Amino acid sequence: EKRTMSLIEKNGYHDSVYINAAKIFQGIHAEKRKDRILVRYGDDSVSPMLTFKDEYSQRLSYELAFNALKYQDLLEEILLHSCVYPCQSIPDELTSLLVVMLYDLQDRKFQAREILDEGEPVPEVQKIEHYLYSFRTKLAAALARCRIKHDALSIECILPEAIQKQEQRASALPLCVWINTFKISLEDVFRDLKKKGFTRVETVSDFDHYTYCMDQHCHDVLVFPSSLKEELLNLDLFADCKLLLQ
Repeated sequence: EKRTMSLIEKNGYHDSVYINAAKIFQGIHAEKRKDRILVRYGDDSVSPMLTFKDEYSQRLSYELAFNALKYQDLLEEILLHSCVYPCQSIPDELTSLLVVMLYDLQDRKFQAREILDEGEPVPEVQKIEHYLYSFRTKLAAALARCRIKHDALSIECILPEAIQKQEQRASALPLCVWINTFKISLEDVFRDLKKKGFTRVETVSDFDHYTYCMDQHCHDVLVFPSSLKEELLNLDLFADCKLLLQ
């Protein structure tokens, strides 16, 4: 099942990921001044209870929540301009879920979610998903108008310049990977990576695509080029939790 995770990530998430991402977003979303509030998020005075199936689901939930936070203004603008929000059948307590699921829907270019069934469906997720998908044409049109207004080829170009620079710096940082020595030895990791076409080099400055090096301070940490993230996550070493992305 874990070997399908990368595919699932491109075609939507399991219901539990949306619920946890919404709870996280509820606690971190940007608060507007009272005279500027157009989108209401309900009461966030109580800390939410988060239940993650595993470490990978936890990482997906946080990534989705922080992506929604990054584009909060844009997502709210899309909801308002498409007249999808406000909606009497969707209480303020589900607005965070609406926003994080809208981010994911536009990231999938408004295509239907395609994932394997896992556990019991969450009624709130099913409700928001059907609601957003029924208005996908209006939502896509609202997004297109936002891009035209900002003269942006993609939503990344709409972000403030300071955040764009942060994104560029973050995307260039090398990937740190922990070796789970409870499941595999360093020698077996090196042997497996070599079979997969990876070459071990001395330092980060020697990186040339399919290369990696040992961390200078931690003997059980490997460092990879940032461009290899998706390919690394597809390796059995990651699917079996023998390597863990930091």
